[in-house]
Amino acid sequence: MCLYELDGVVKKYGDRTIVNVKKLNINKNKIYAVLGPNGAGKSTLLRLLNLLERPDHGSLKFLGQEVNTAGRRLDIVRQMCMVFQKPHMFRATVLENVAYGLKLRGKSTGEIKKLSEEMLSVVGLSHFSKSPAYKLSGGESQRVAIARALVLRPKLLLLDEPTSNLDPNNVNIIEDIIRFSQREYGMTVIIVTHNFFQAKRLSDETLLLLDGKVIEKNNTPDFFNNPQDERTKGFLDGTMVY
Repeated sequence: MCLYELDGVVKKYGDRTIVNVKKLNINKNKIYAVLGPNGAGKSTLLRLLNLLERPDHGSLKFLGQEVNTAGRRLDIVRQMCMVFQKPHMFRATVLENVAYGLKLRGKSTGEIKKLSEEMLSVVGLSHFSKSPAYKLSGGESQRVAIARALVLRPKLLLLDEPTSNLDPNNVNIIEDIIRFSQREYGMTVIIVTHNFFQAKRLSDETLLLLDGKVIEKNNTPDFFNNPQDERTKGFLDGTMVY
């Protein structure tokens, strides 16, 4: 079953068209990598999928339900989480940061503690549970932000360059967390990345966005080994500069 169906989705800022997607289906329980140069519309696409932005035109469906005209319905929004490139840490302990969303959802104190501690273990930060979150390194903060999202067990995890400028050790840890989450919780993951190797390692399908348009979408091995569009070939081999 499709998680998302996009049909003629257009998003503009002023007179500039940022996203212009004719057709795009995102299936459940897969990892998708979104590639493209700076300014291609990747982050705006994520914001549309997360319902932080509304399309100016077109149809956007989530689990078969039209959502672009429904506003940010809480029951839909709570099925998705987004982690940004530079996550914000609340001035509280690491454990309290992870627990924040559970508190908003009215979970019991015992359940909040249990789930938060379990998720800190998943991301390898149990030993930081009582530490001030704002003092963490960049890689540690990103892992806390991912834990803060995963503890809510969303159907969809959106990641906007989550490993940008991180050291290789933290990159490996975060990629392992993403694989574990998709496998263990059966969620769909959409990751924006500039790293071709990361897309190859992580994703089931990869798509290329240029000037807001989906130029190519395919299973990851075929996307990289047998691209169908000349612009994809040029983007991958570096002969076409954007």
